[in-house]
Amino acid sequence: MRHRERGFVEVPRKDPGYRPVEERRRDFKAVEQMLSDGDLREQTARCMDCGIPFCQSADSAMGCPVFNRIPEFNDQVYHGQWQEALDLLLEGSCFPEFTGRICPAPCEASCVCGINRDPVSIRQIEVTIIENAYKRGFMQPRLPSRRLGKRVAIIGSGPAGLAAAHRLNQAGATVVVFERDRYAGGMLRYGIPDFKLEKWIVERRIDLMRQEGICFELGVEVGRDISFHYLAPRFDAILLAGGAREARDLTIEGRALDGVEFAMDFLSRQNMLNGGEDTRGCKSISATGKHVVVVGGGDTGSDCVGTSIRQGAVSVTQFEILPRPPDQRPLSTPWPEWPNKMRTSSSHLEGCTRRWSVSTRALTGTDGRVTGLDCVDVKWVFPEGGSRPVPEEQAGSEFSVKADLVLLAMGFVGPGRKALLDEIGVSLNARGFVNRHNGNGTSVKGVFVAGDMTDGPSLVVRAMQDGKRAADGVVEYLAG
Repeated sequence: MRHRERGFVEVPRKDPGYRPVEERRRDFKAVEQMLSDGDLREQTARCMDCGIPFCQSADSAMGCPVFNRIPEFNDQVYHGQWQEALDLLLEGSCFPEFTGRICPAPCEASCVCGINRDPVSIRQIEVTIIENAYKRGFMQPRLPSRRLGKRVAIIGSGPAGLAAAHRLNQAGATVVVFERDRYAGGMLRYGIPDFKLEKWIVERRIDLMRQEGICFELGVEVGRDISFHYLAPRFDAILLAGGAREARDLTIEGRALDGVEFAMDFLSRQNMLNGGEDTRGCKSISATGKHVVVVGGGDTGSDCVGTSIRQGAVSVTQFEILPRPPDQRPLSTPWPEWPNKMRTSSSHLEGCTRRWSVSTRALTGTDGRVTGLDCVDVKWVFPEGGSRPVPEEQAGSEFSVKADLVLLAMGFVGPGRKALLDEIGVSLNARGFVNRHNGNGTSVKGVFVAGDMTDGPSLVVRAMQDGKRAADGVVEYLAG
């Protein structure tokens, strides 16, 4: 092993890489590989043990949102102390097996070592600690030392709901999680493809949570199958964690054509197929043999690219209305902030045409089915007296592209579940998300909220942290 004191100088960063493109394009198995324990221990030697570890600062613009004690668990891994490393990791992250695979790692963007060289491989260290723990038998049910005699209902089993359930159960509450889908996990189960997060990993954790005493009521939609007013007298507190479900739409000519679909409908159906679920009640959406255009350049759009390729699309094109980010960290987002720079996912490397600063004017079709898009290049300019840039169409830049399937991946604009929120009577902000005060309480006594339902769409790791924060608010409320 290298000397820890000079590791950041002597040891280059080593990433595990991906499976070969031609191999992974043919299946939905995990794309990213893992480093050996020996390689990981050497990578931890790159940690500088900074006086101020910005990686764990959890500032809104930098660091780890769940306050992971990164330098400390790095040191334990370096010395081969895997149990101690696990204990430190679990103090921050409820589910490192998820975040270690899908988190974009704002901690690495804030790594001091990354100022003038490659940052420490924090995300890889995290996932190796937790997988090593499962392999060595460290991950056993952790039962609470006592029960409070209080019951809490959680509506929604996505990242925020699961994190809240875990924390409340450890505090001694009796927790029941209501999920409308067949399996628990929310976005983790139905939104993120298997090639990024295989579903056995989600099920493994759900099974462990059941052993710890958490009850999951699956296939039950609160507001349809049972009412909020039925739940309210049976529970001492209720936590809303339904996520952001209302997708941003394109209000342009041709939107009603067949073959124009929301990205999440497309991804959810494929995840259901991979999980062996009955999809007869779902709309059939397939990229097989089609020219696919993905509108939206974020992570969801990237997931649509990878899924379309695996389904056998003839071609895949991805449009983004924002300008192409720079290849290196720009001055506008200096270290240790999250840098606005060019990112290429494993899906993009599998075969995809990407274009930026493109606006879709209209969708064209024949016999009621989409056949293409009419687009135009835009330039982002500041209007007179305005503080934010707006897209301005560039004359003469109009173009058309063929498409048999158009996937809208432009984010989410609201929590959905309007009937349920109206029934509960919680106050909403101007964007339609649930208002909250300190402790994540809502305007209705005994009702709390967490995650994207109140914050709007964000990272899985931020939703998890908000679930923990909401759980603490519930515990304080139950204590009177």
